[in-house]
Amino acid sequence: MSHQIDIEDVEYLRHGDKPLLARLFKPRGRGPFPIVVDLHGGAWCNGDRTSDTAINEPLAKSGVVVVALDFRMPPDAIYPGSLQDIHYGFRWSKTRGDALGGRPDRVGVMGISSGGHQGMLLAMRPRDPRYATLALPAGSPAVDATVRCAVMCWPVINPLGRYHYAKKLKEGGKPYPEVADRVLPSHDKYWPSEAAMAEADPVLGLERGERVELPPVLYVQGTNDVAHPRPNLDRFVGEYRKAGGQVDLELYEGATEGFINRQPDSPAAKKALDRIIEFVHKQLG
Repeated sequence: MSHQIDIEDVEYLRHGDKPLLARLFKPRGRGPFPIVVDLHGGAWCNGDRTSDTAINEPLAKSGVVVVALDFRMPPDAIYPGSLQDIHYGFRWSKTRGDALGGRPDRVGVMGISSGGHQGMLLAMRPRDPRYATLALPAGSPAVDATVRCAVMCWPVINPLGRYHYAKKLKEGGKPYPEVADRVLPSHDKYWPSEAAMAEADPVLGLERGERVELPPVLYVQGTNDVAHPRPNLDRFVGEYRKAGGQVDLELYEGATEGFINRQPDSPAAKKALDRIIEFVHKQLG
């Protein structure tokens, strides 16, 4: 069933005189609908709530309220500032569930590239006090930041591993893939240190045996994606499953980084969108 949708921007959080906006994609018709919070990519330093419209619109038309968040990025804030905003955004979405025509008890997260890292980290650590620092307005319902599922599209799932990978590419001398020059400055802007990357690394957290939440995961990536190294993906999938979590891995032959947003009419993008919609409705109802 395809729904007509309404799209609007609302302020969900403010830091001083700087508002943070959420773009809402709301299906018309009889709800309540499940809710997905969308986190854009951009190596933690670029992009905004409009970046994933090619995914968010069809997802909303399938009968899902999509809440696409802006959050602080350098120079306004480094790690963990964005995680604090996103954690607040999860809770805000639940408190606004009824007003959005959504189900506050059926909330998932979808993250793209660095947004995939942030979404997965919070899905695993929804009660981490370092991220739960921003209080909701007085009188808000008591809600937490847990999610029922996570969709990750080519996530930076192993930030420290990706950093070392990009540095090694560059150290090998020219010509090297342009991704190294593109992502290394952003790693350095967002992360205070390699130790911080390691601490907030979903792969390393699992390998350290941390006690984490394990919501069902859909992992989407192209086989020709040089910005998100395949060994990092394999380590995460293996460790998450070993810990008892479910990962549905969808690899698209020949597809590159960002293939859904960059080529939404391509066969791979259409297949991936269908798979995302199917997964979300299966997990959230």
